[in-house]
Amino acid sequence: MQRHGWRLAVVVLLAFYALGSGRVYLAAGEEKAPAGAEVTIDNFSFTPAEIRVKAGTTIIWTNRDDIPHTVTSTESVFKSKALDTDDKFTTTLTKPGTYSYYCSIHPKMTGKVIVE
Repeated sequence: MQRHGWRLAVVVLLAFYALGSGRVYLAAGEEKAPAGAEVTIDNFSFTPAEIRVKAGTTIIWTNRDDIPHTVTSTESVFKSKALDTDDKFTTTLTKPGTYSYYCSIHPKMTGKVIVE
């Protein structure tokens, strides 16, 4: 049994490597969920100001400014609380369309999410 111990150790190490590699293995016919999209809020602007994502993608806004901001849909589809520095707001949009948004504290700050 002792001489097979190294084989088991190699198998275990390979399993940990595969699990920790960030790879996702799917069964035949399975689709991978859309990756997330990120928008930063800094210097009184949303960056990028316009993003294009697939339906079901989670969008994450992070406030990097020193003052609070919001992320508010013009069509009342989503609305964040006031985000302090480093606060995040997330939403997942499942229906295709164009979603315009703005900061309700600073209405000249605008952005757009296009969902395909």
